[in-house]
Amino acid sequence: MPTPLSVAFTTLDGVPLAGLHWDVGLRDFGCVVAHGFTGSSKDPNVQTISRALSGHGFGVLAIDFRGHGGSGGRSTVGADEIHDIAAAVGWLREHGYERVAVLGWSMGGSSVLRYAGLGGDADAVVSVSSPGRWFERGTRPMRVVHWLCETRTGRLVLRLGRGTRLAAESWAVTPEAPHEVVGSIAPTPLLIVHGDADHYFGVDHFELLSDAAPDAALWLEAGMGHAETATTPELVDRIAEWLRLVGTQPGTAETSAASARSAEVCDDVTRE
Repeated sequence: MPTPLSVAFTTLDGVPLAGLHWDVGLRDFGCVVAHGFTGSSKDPNVQTISRALSGHGFGVLAIDFRGHGGSGGRSTVGADEIHDIAAAVGWLREHGYERVAVLGWSMGGSSVLRYAGLGGDADAVVSVSSPGRWFERGTRPMRVVHWLCETRTGRLVLRLGRGTRLAAESWAVTPEAPHEVVGSIAPTPLLIVHGDADHYFGVDHFELLSDAAPDAALWLEAGMGHAETATTPELVDRIAEWLRLVGTQPGTAETSAASARSAEVCDDVTRE
């Protein structure tokens, strides 16, 4: 089992990012692993997922989103994080990976959907426990998240308690919601995973995404809760098997030039 190595890279909008790279010695298939809100590449659950994927022969780059962990900048809670995904994909391409999948959990799940749906360069997309729409307040955990993000006290708690730094301003313009762009990911293979016991985002979020992406593979997991903490080794094994299956299909590989183009697309989208 490889020991992860710390890496650093920079987004097109100038944010320095940190991450961990599990190098299995192969360059046929790499995975970007994107954590949820307040997480990082060093989160034990993220590390367990990353190790399991590397055990299946995938090179893995687990990132710290902006405003999280060892990365610079400030979190925009899913808006500008598409730049972070683009930079991670570019790093793997530059280091020789022929195919790159983007995998995200919760905020990371919405970020990979938005990245791919807005023209990003990925050979496969896996989104776990993503919201389908913004501004969920119907569950107690999400009401707490809104308090953390929208109040001065909450932001202080985030910074001191979790080390998460938020952007000073809330969204000036509401970014495209996942359900608004997920249908544009096809024909890139897409897997949407959700738990029927998710206490942050109910099954209606999964249904919203499912309706908008009729070509996606859809897994509604019985008894599963939310995001990384609810992701079992068995689920990771099945995700790895799905990635291998779609990776053998013709027409999934992209080029490094496409990676640069898609990163520019994502950069332009947020600045408009």
